[in-house]
Amino acid sequence: MSDQLDEDVINLYWNNYTSVVIFVLISYEYLVLLEDEVKYVWKRRWSRMTCLYLVVRYLGLFLALLCGCWGGLWYMPDAVSYDLAVLIEWGFSVYYCFVEAILIWRLYALYNQSKRLLHVLSGLFLPIVTLSIGTDIYLYSRPSSFSVIEVVTPIATYCTLSFHLGPMPAIYTSIPMICYDILLVVLATAILVKHLKERRNVEIRPNTYMVMIVRHHVIYFVLNLTNQILLVILWIPNIPAPVANLAELFNSTAPFILAPRLIISIWNTHAHDECENVSTTFDDCVCWTSPPTSEEYEVEYEMDSRITLPV
Repeated sequence: MSDQLDEDVINLYWNNYTSVVIFVLISYEYLVLLEDEVKYVWKRRWSRMTCLYLVVRYLGLFLALLCGCWGGLWYMPDAVSYDLAVLIEWGFSVYYCFVEAILIWRLYALYNQSKRLLHVLSGLFLPIVTLSIGTDIYLYSRPSSFSVIEVVTPIATYCTLSFHLGPMPAIYTSIPMICYDILLVVLATAILVKHLKERRNVEIRPNTYMVMIVRHHVIYFVLNLTNQILLVILWIPNIPAPVANLAELFNSTAPFILAPRLIISIWNTHAHDECENVSTTFDDCVCWTSPPTSEEYEVEYEMDSRITLPV
């Protein structure tokens, strides 16, 4: 009995320490980006990317703060904790869908606004969304597979998650999502390789924004892959409290910090570049990193090498 009590107290401390770190990281990140957000969002005409930024920024902020509050930092009855846990898991799925929409939209830009590519990627993404909804219903919306346990200690009362299934269902449902992310990375890498070859042939430096967007695709892929792995780890029975809390810490902070920061980084680069033929800040960016090396390439540079990036 004493050993179980000591374990419960340790779990409570881990929960509270994790919650404090979540609050600190998210608050710091919000304040750091606030000045740029006011400059590039609230003082400018909105675009599609602006709307996507606001969703990932403030939905992520809401989910991160909710994750920080959940568990033991503030007491919540087990019924309330269960509803909030389900809300968090569904919120993660919605957030994932909006991040994928950003990747799809930027691939559409990289491929010279190809409607065919946009329709294909959107068509392939719909089954992923359906699978995500089904996963949330099967894994997180049924008390028989996912529930909350209230633990009473001499120090405080807190709630913890209880997973009644093994990790295999979580593994199976994550495979299509990972495969779709791989497809997006492959498409982004292919267009970048083609772009680098074309620029090398005419001795022109690559487009800064194309390189940044492809780099962001790779970062998103690594982030989503890590998230899926950590979500599977949480379904392993009797997982140690430090491992579970560190996994939850990463999933509750990294996606919500990285997605808006990467969008801001492109806007910052755009703002400090010497751009020509730019009609708007976000939707019609045709900036290049260097001028043509000779007058012979000037017409080709202006007419054939231009790419419109809705960043």
